[in-house]
Amino acid sequence: MKLLIAGGAGYLGCTLIPKLLERGYAVDVVDLFWFGNNLPREARVLSKDIFSLQVSDLEGYDQVVFLAGLSNDPMAEYAPSKNFIFNAAAPAFLAYIAKKAGVRRYVYASSCSVYGYTENELFDETQPAFSAYPYGMSKLQGEYAVMNLADSEFSVISLRKGTASGYSPRMRLDLLINTMFKCAMESGEITVNNPSIWRPVISVDDATSAYVRAIEAHERTSGVFNIAFGNYTVGEVADQVKSEIEEQLGSRVKLNIRHNRDIRNYKVSCEKARTVLGFHPRHDPRSIVRELITHADKFSDWDNPLYYNIRTFHMLEEKHEGPQVSALATGAAD
Repeated sequence: MKLLIAGGAGYLGCTLIPKLLERGYAVDVVDLFWFGNNLPREARVLSKDIFSLQVSDLEGYDQVVFLAGLSNDPMAEYAPSKNFIFNAAAPAFLAYIAKKAGVRRYVYASSCSVYGYTENELFDETQPAFSAYPYGMSKLQGEYAVMNLADSEFSVISLRKGTASGYSPRMRLDLLINTMFKCAMESGEITVNNPSIWRPVISVDDATSAYVRAIEAHERTSGVFNIAFGNYTVGEVADQVKSEIEEQLGSRVKLNIRHNRDIRNYKVSCEKARTVLGFHPRHDPRSIVRELITHADKFSDWDNPLYYNIRTFHMLEEKHEGPQVSALATGAAD
């Protein structure tokens, strides 16, 4: 089977693509490589803008996986107009030309951010998604567009991922557990802006497994799936990060608890993914921390701008290489 991964050189793609190659797939990656190329040599790379692709470029692929876009709320708020182009228009355009090219399946990287703010309710995929801020809105628009293309000849699977963390060859330190780990290691202190808000959490390794399950699902399978290990308050996550670091490394970690208002709060059910896709995640927050400790020597230059999406985009804009002139094809799944 031949796969095209859009944005495959990003945080998620750099863990997914080795797994796909190990399973015997032919994998091509289209990306602008703003964060470098940490992919296996066996992956064929195309340094292209998504909007420059044509139907003929997608002929011969069995499936297309969209991992590109602007990732997370700070990036969306930094460039709201581009956020809607890259997270809503780009996946819709790519799905449209993929279908015209005869591709049989399209897998879209959505986000649990589409649920916005909920209170004391576990949301499954049948309940309404409503977000009032740019990132969640754009991901929902992209999802709606690609799902509308699904039919008996074109399977579309949208994975609404929880907040991802863990080690990747294209490392990020601007994600929930990764940020807490970095702060604890660098300063011995974790700041929690609001301990009561809920987040579905997933390791990047489990997230890649979800994509494998989607790619290998029955050919008639289409739909939206929540993907997470479990739901945690941010305060609970901080407690687990602190405890695991102290147990594993013998160092003391201080918690700095604040009570700032946050407009994002959601818990999700992942039963559909378990039942339909056979998705069974393995890594809880403490397991993620252990993995970060194991690989810490590979990303201990904590201030490297490549580990922070927004810092990298600032640098690219200063060099006139950033999102103001490109229709983003770099991996940015959250």
